[in-house]
Amino acid sequence: MIIRLTLLLVLSLTIYGLQAQGIQVDLPSFNQQSLDHQKTAMLTLGGWAVANIAAGAALQGSADGSTKHFHRMNALWNGVNLAIAGLGYYTAMKSDPAAWDLASSLSSHNGFQKVLLFNAGLDVGYIMGGLYLTERAKRPDVNSDQLKGFGRSIMLQGAFLMVFDLANYFIATGRNGEIPLLLGGTENGIGLLLNF
Repeated sequence: MIIRLTLLLVLSLTIYGLQAQGIQVDLPSFNQQSLDHQKTAMLTLGGWAVANIAAGAALQGSADGSTKHFHRMNALWNGVNLAIAGLGYYTAMKSDPAAWDLASSLSSHNGFQKVLLFNAGLDVGYIMGGLYLTERAKRPDVNSDQLKGFGRSIMLQGAFLMVFDLANYFIATGRNGEIPLLLGGTENGIGLLLNF
């Protein structure tokens, strides 16, 4: 806690000194780019969800066996994805990029990356869970069509979400090079000059 406060104090003094020298820190632009990225990601997730819900609802009625359960799970799973995408998009739309201070901006940027990595770990779990269900479908005295269909669907959804989360993680980390510029440094790093 003390280290964090000390770091924030040093950063604040550095920013204040740089602003006093006429060096501009374009924090609202950095924040707006982060929000635009989040909105695009949520629109992508929402588009995937709507396509899966529509296809699942349309195709499950004419399908049978494990394929029927595959389409049903796709539709159900993506109802949750659509809710997440809608909430994420709404939150990004309501955020004011000019209202965040430097600490909030960096915390939000770093937090978004952590959430994406955590989700990628969950996606591995989804794929493994789907694989488990398809293997369990081979046992006697189980509803093998349902287990197989649900398992295949969960593996598909987990694979999509893994690609989605990792792609967005790498896009977000690609912007980490802008952080030294926000702090008043150069692309090569940050320095602090004290004159006595």
